[in-house]
Amino acid sequence: MTTPSVTLASLQDTTHYYYIHPNENPSLVLVSPILEGHNYCGWAHSMSMALQMKNKIGFVDGSIPCPTDKDPMVHAWKRCNNLVLSWINHSVSHEIATSIIWVDSAAAAWKNLKDRFSQGDYVRISQLHQDLYSMHQSDLSVTAYYTKMKIL
Repeated sequence: MTTPSVTLASLQDTTHYYYIHPNENPSLVLVSPILEGHNYCGWAHSMSMALQMKNKIGFVDGSIPCPTDKDPMVHAWKRCNNLVLSWINHSVSHEIATSIIWVDSAAAAWKNLKDRFSQGDYVRISQLHQDLYSMHQSDLSVTAYYTKMKIL
């Protein structure tokens, strides 16, 4: 995979993935609720949307690889990668953050979290089956019943 030609002017281009808006800082919590482990699927989806909106999703999906040390843009990549790592660390519980604090790339941290928390939770799946089986519309409107099902 080749990276498009990047120049120092790219840093000022608001549509470029190396651009950092003045309001984007490392202490931002991009999503709520934070990742606690059991809520990985929803958290990952919310984080993906937030990172896409900030044009930084490539740092977690690996589509923006680190340039070589001789590339003049390596510092811009490291700055953006560290920013995304900070966002991830601030969007997970303290216990989870301590387990990824020494990871060097946002893509590696993202993969680490996915590998640990995206596994099927058989107890949760069983509970969902039971909840769906026992659910009745009763006096709920169709919309309220549908909403109740979607919340599961």
